[in-house]
Amino acid sequence: MRKLLFVFTAAALFANVAVHAQAPTTGSGIRYKWHDGQGKLHFSDSLNAEAMKYGFDAVNDQGMVIQHVSRQLTPDERAAANKLAAEQAAKQQAEQKRHDAEAQMLDAYPDENSYKISQQQALDTLDQQIHTTQLNLKTQEKALTDLLGRAAEIERTQKTVPKFINDSIANQRAVVTGQQNTLQHQQALRTQMVQDQATQLARYRELKAAQASPAQ
Repeated sequence: MRKLLFVFTAAALFANVAVHAQAPTTGSGIRYKWHDGQGKLHFSDSLNAEAMKYGFDAVNDQGMVIQHVSRQLTPDERAAANKLAAEQAAKQQAEQKRHDAEAQMLDAYPDENSYKISQQQALDTLDQQIHTTQLNLKTQEKALTDLLGRAAEIERTQKTVPKFINDSIANQRAVVTGQQNTLQHQQALRTQMVQDQATQLARYRELKAAQASPAQ
């Protein structure tokens, strides 16, 4: 009988220890709880690698969760999270930059007429560049025509065109091609500028209308 009583007492003691090991302490301080890879719940007075890997809750003396820490991200998840954060930061930066630019625009051009004048000045500058390129192209085309005519005269006399003339023709063709490409690029820029200016003017009008509207 005495032996049986000892067994019951020991079993109760071990059960009590197990219960305290699996539940938050009623003493002072913070404890931590987490689920392992198999879903088993753990409690501890200190953090370990497993808790930080799977995420944990910090609980107070009353067993209430006062802080939750998510599990560690996998390398792929971390890379995806970093990419998303970078994209969001870039988007916010671009939005702030646009906001600042629009604020400066409104300060610089208090009325629509002054803004349209600035747009026309930009267009006039590009038109002048296009005109200069057109003049240069005509000059280079004439130089190429003269070289080709000279080579043709030599061939009519059944003579071989000297190498330096052929080289000059090749070089001049390259110059003409370069000027043609420059002109095409400038003309494309002008077309795009006209479209952009129309969009920008519409945006300017929106901002001015919002600026003039009374605060709600």
